[in-house]
Amino acid sequence: MKNLNKNRVFRFNRRIRGLTNYKQRLGFLKSELTRAVVRQSNNNMLVQLIDYHDDGDIILTSAKSHELIKLGYTLHTGNTVAAYLTGLLAGKRLLKTKKGTSDVIIDLGLQKSFYGGRIYAAVKGLKDSGVNVKVNDEVFPVEERLSGAHLKQDDAEKVVAKVKAAIEGM
Repeated sequence: MKNLNKNRVFRFNRRIRGLTNYKQRLGFLKSELTRAVVRQSNNNMLVQLIDYHDDGDIILTSAKSHELIKLGYTLHTGNTVAAYLTGLLAGKRLLKTKKGTSDVIIDLGLQKSFYGGRIYAAVKGLKDSGVNVKVNDEVFPVEERLSGAHLKQDDAEKVVAKVKAAIEGM
């Protein structure tokens, strides 16, 4: 069968597949700030700090919530507490590689965000680590959810405090 649409040009393949919002990406690139990319799944959180270069984006640092297990975290890695600690870990790593504070812009991609959700818990972790993030404080989860007080495990708050101390000691 012959292709009758030989001259048809697809402009942006990632746009067609629903993976990239190029208008939003252009705004991020024009700001010339480091992007804090926050991605979530049911069992994991990913926080990457990325700089744009002509050759391609360069990942300055990255943190996954599964890395918290090495620091003594024994709870579920897909909850709000793990998101906060993952953001804290990524921020500490960024400040270790870049001396001083760094300005970042939040890149949520095509995800839906909710006030007090896991995405904003990770952003709160970035902010608490010393990274300069311009975001309204009203979107962050309450402190009870970040400390693990709402969890049913008896030792949840102790585990969170231990891991937080390990991250801040880095």
